[in-house]
Amino acid sequence: MSNEVNPFESLQEQIDDAAAYLEYPTDVLERLKHPERVLETNLSVEMDDGSIEVFKAFRSQFNGDRGPYKGGIRYHPQVSRDEVKALSGWMVYKCAAVNIPYGGGKGGIKLDPREYSDGEVERVTRSFAKELRPFIGEDRDIPAPDVNTGQREMNWIKDTYETLENTTEPGVITGKAPESGGSAGRVEATGRSVMLTTREAFDYLGKDVGEATVAVQGYGNAGSVAAKLIDDLGANIVAVSDSSGAVYNPDGFDARAAKSHKNETGSVTGFEDATEELTNEELLTLDVDLLIPAALENAINGDIAQEVQADIIVEAANGPLTPRADDVLTDRDVAVFPDILANAGGVTVSYFEWVQNRQRFYWEEQRVNDELERVITNAFDNLVKTYERTDAPSFRTAMYVVAIERVVNAAEEAGIWP
Repeated sequence: MSNEVNPFESLQEQIDDAAAYLEYPTDVLERLKHPERVLETNLSVEMDDGSIEVFKAFRSQFNGDRGPYKGGIRYHPQVSRDEVKALSGWMVYKCAAVNIPYGGGKGGIKLDPREYSDGEVERVTRSFAKELRPFIGEDRDIPAPDVNTGQREMNWIKDTYETLENTTEPGVITGKAPESGGSAGRVEATGRSVMLTTREAFDYLGKDVGEATVAVQGYGNAGSVAAKLIDDLGANIVAVSDSSGAVYNPDGFDARAAKSHKNETGSVTGFEDATEELTNEELLTLDVDLLIPAALENAINGDIAQEVQADIIVEAANGPLTPRADDVLTDRDVAVFPDILANAGGVTVSYFEWVQNRQRFYWEEQRVNDELERVITNAFDNLVKTYERTDAPSFRTAMYVVAIERVVNAAEEAGIWP
């Protein structure tokens, strides 16, 4: 895999690619390629042994033309300033792509939570929440879970904020546990939108998803949920992977059983229904109908893209293809359905959660899933209409055309303050 490609530069290149199909002045588009502000802070936290450890943390607020900043917080050793800038930009265009009234933000702490106790992770989280306090709020910036964070961390951030502000404000953060104001259906939302995008993509391309073979790179929440829901469509899951490696069975296996094995052992490797173990790179180049990259950015570089045999790629991760990989796959007529549509289920149901928090009125899970399906299928319809209207070279470029038009229109309607 390539970790040398700067994700922020990748985002800017994607915007430039779409600009060729838009009639906006250069200065208007240039404004949309940079964050409005970035918080960088060092968290000094007491460890269980009494020592003090310092953790670098970031929050990027990229663009608020269409609403409050919105985006997750990740804990990972590779978190960097440019990464959170890129991720916050992708959130702007993701929210615009599915037409929900948010801007884009993203945060992260340079931390591997597996190396720390639960108490230490809580203190790190609350320390970051204290630093974020002046910048977040249900009408300003609304964080959410991301890589290595979940309901637990969101509950801690909510509690810290509400305690310091002496208020009750469940809408300050999304991805909470239901008992703390979270929404039904939130945990599966990202994987569900990957499934919905897959279903619509196969239908649009005239292919039968029920006969498809599928490989999933990354078997965390998004990848495993997408796998089981696509399995339910009749597709055949033949390979899955995590950071420890990949497992493969050309005849397929039960996606839920693979997840149960990972939950029990901490890894997909050793799964008894697999006939072979592979590397992550070998999984990416398997001869399958559908490839779902669901790990981190830059998973597929230009060299790997030359070897990809899948006909269709649906991006569950953010930025899993480098710009060079995008070019290679476009030239090879591989249909890539972009992250800003495919994994938008998470932010969409976060929006539903925020709406429910504001109203103090909560929905049944079926309503959440039905509303999510409506949003994703409408967005897919707009994607293919724009793809056909503009004759764009890829679905990604067409989706960015849709998103950028919405952001620019909002900015023009509001005007630019001196």
